Amino acid sequence: MTYLEKLSAIRLLMKEKGIDGYIIPSSDPHISEYLPDYYKCIAWTSGFTGSAGTLAITQDFAGLWTDSRYFVQAKEQLEDSGFELVKLKVQHAPEYVTWLGEQLPTGATVAFDGNLASLAVANAVKSTLEPIGVKVNGHVDLLDPIWKGRPSLPTEQAYTLPISTTGQSTTEKIAAVRQVLKQKRATAHLISSLDDLAWLFNIRGTDVKCNPVTLGFAFINESKAILFIDAVKLSQEVKAELASHGVEIKGYTEVQDYLKTLTASDVILLDPKRTCFATYDSVAKGTSILEDINPSTMLKAIKNEVEINHQRKAMINDGVALTKFFKWIEENVASAELSEMSIADYLRDLRAEQPGFKDISFDTIAGYKDHGALPHYKAEPHSNYTLKPEGLLLVDSGGQYETGTTDITRVVSLGKLTQEEKEDYTITLKGTIEGSMAIYPKGTRGYQIDAITRRSIWATMRNYGHGTGHGVGFFLNVHEGPHVFNPTPTDIAIEVGMITSIEPGLYREGKHGIRIENLVLSKDLDTNQFGEFMDFETLTICYIATDLVDTSLLEKTHIEWLNNYNAWVYESLSPKLTQEEAIWLKDKTKAI
Repeated sequence: MTYLEKLSAIRLLMKEKGIDGYIIPSSDPHISEYLPDYYKCIAWTSGFTGSAGTLAITQDFAGLWTDSRYFVQAKEQLEDSGFELVKLKVQHAPEYVTWLGEQLPTGATVAFDGNLASLAVANAVKSTLEPIGVKVNGHVDLLDPIWKGRPSLPTEQAYTLPISTTGQSTTEKIAAVRQVLKQKRATAHLISSLDDLAWLFNIRGTDVKCNPVTLGFAFINESKAILFIDAVKLSQEVKAELASHGVEIKGYTEVQDYLKTLTASDVILLDPKRTCFATYDSVAKGTSILEDINPSTMLKAIKNEVEINHQRKAMINDGVALTKFFKWIEENVASAELSEMSIADYLRDLRAEQPGFKDISFDTIAGYKDHGALPHYKAEPHSNYTLKPEGLLLVDSGGQYETGTTDITRVVSLGKLTQEEKEDYTITLKGTIEGSMAIYPKGTRGYQIDAITRRSIWATMRNYGHGTGHGVGFFLNVHEGPHVFNPTPTDIAIEVGMITSIEPGLYREGKHGIRIENLVLSKDLDTNQFGEFMDFETLTICYIATDLVDTSLLEKTHIEWLNNYNAWVYESLSPKLTQEEAIWLKDKTKAI
């Protein structure tokens, strides 16, 4: 079926079922950012492959609502699909709901599949449309009847991690969650989010590309801990280990029926942002529901010393791969044989040579020249630039290692550097340094670090349209909540032990893009009469190019930070490099 034929088939089903507007979110029953093939509904329906977006369909219009990271990509991918790009004014805002309310008459019906919509999204739809007389049905799947050859749910083996890797046993983690439930006076808890489940049971898998998770749900009360999972994924050894921690196994598809067995004496904690509407709606009538963040989400975000030490080792291994990569780029760019796609493949190969490598942590963004101005660009055969000894190359990439997750962005000049490129690079770097050097009182929120990072960039009347940073998991999802460094006010304070990216950028459409990203660890600094203060330890170990720096735009403290950082990179990586590689890196990290 072509995309136009799929759209026609959906509209035909809408007519048959009396549906005037249909919503397709980019999600799954676990409210995941990255999806198994079975749940890639937006890509199948419209051709758009970005990780954030929502389709809304009426008989007269079909649109994709997405944010500025994907405008160029969406415009290309939606061509001849029957869908039009609708540019979000506010990232993640459900603006399609307001649009449906404006388009549809009183008495109309809007529907969606409750397995794909979070409770938060479902509530936004209901609270906006029902007061104006538009009916909402959250239990309609229009795709499965027409999706011929739909991929199966994955059945790859899951495996557990030893306490020597995690620093905390499953028994201890379950006890920690139960303690929070007791404090909140909840008697039960369901976890839908895959990274929370992976953390709780120290279990990993390959069900989602780049994310070492396995599909499942977790139920906890004061006496039971149940893992709902396809049992074919578990070896006898894994089953026995989980059983030793008091974990019971039930079928993956049994979770919603199990929730119907709860009683009026139960109070179940569900996270509205991490629970789908269909699961929420399965809770037995009369059971009290406490809507709150998953306890594991905050517990997971605060890394223990074992995880932190492992993470530092992963950074060294990652830095070795990246050093080899950028040396190779420099030495081969004149051959006219390197392309955005081929260098991404080679970088993966270099990472795969490192100890404990499991996968990349997301699809590598290798943006040459104007493609660097697309923050979430992924090279495809039709867009794949050949590299030349001129212009800027942006590479945003990461690895999944048994000892941690990495995410790093670097920009290098391939030749013929312009003053505009140097200025943009230096101003971006200044922001990265400002964020990295920040000293802040305990209780500081992410939006405050975002502003500190942007301050010197704003001073030049420049800005960037994405957040400054996101949490990163320990051998888990590269985007991990609940904390973020972005302009949106939040009640989530920065805690000791959180790992977060700092990644300001500047983008000139049609010219170049610059982003310089390191991961940092938040830690205690000192306590005095004015309170408790914290700062960051930079974890990422890869040289920052200095040939693009205009030192006249930096203050002495910025130059000292850069020189000290690059010296540390050389000291950390040189013992693991060949003599030739170490000489090359020595030159790249010399003081300016």
